Amino acid sequence: MADYAKDVLVDTQWVQDHLDDDSIRIVEVDENPALYAEAHIPGAIGFDWKKDLQDQVKRDFLGPEEFGALFGSRGISNDHLVVLYGDRNNWFAAYTYWYLKYYGHDNVKLVNGPREKWISEGRPTSTDVPSYDATTFNAQAGDEAIRAKRDEVLGVLSSDTRLVDVRSPQEFSG
Repeated sequence: MADYAKDVLVDTQWVQDHLDDDSIRIVEVDENPALYAEAHIPGAIGFDWKKDLQDQVKRDFLGPEEFGALFGSRGISNDHLVVLYGDRNNWFAAYTYWYLKYYGHDNVKLVNGPREKWISEGRPTSTDVPSYDATTFNAQAGDEAIRAKRDEVLGVLSSDTRLVDVRSPQEFSG
């Protein structure tokens, strides 16, 4: 692993060197789930950020029970190192990184570059969907210290606190 800030990132060579490591689960999180079907890192589990990682009834993310059930059903346990990457410059992979941290899973990394980087480097890809045995993933109660809610945001608007808005221009403008 390279010496990236807080060891959050792993480079593509590190990922390639660990493709057969059963203690790792590689996860591709895409805005466009059709990309996963076209080509993905061998053994990578595919998540559609909207269908899989959002509550389908209300515009909110999954609760801890649903989150744990999703990860466990895809063969991801609390003992796995989860390595994330995806389309749109890892936008939703980074969202999933936060999601895992929020639910108490600290053994998580981001690939230093999106799926396009992996492909452009000529690294191996697959169209096979991996079949991992279901397991247990226990999500802890959400860590509210890493989540800002509306009233907290409103409370700092007149201060020198800086906010970073990661929405797309279309989302930002309504």
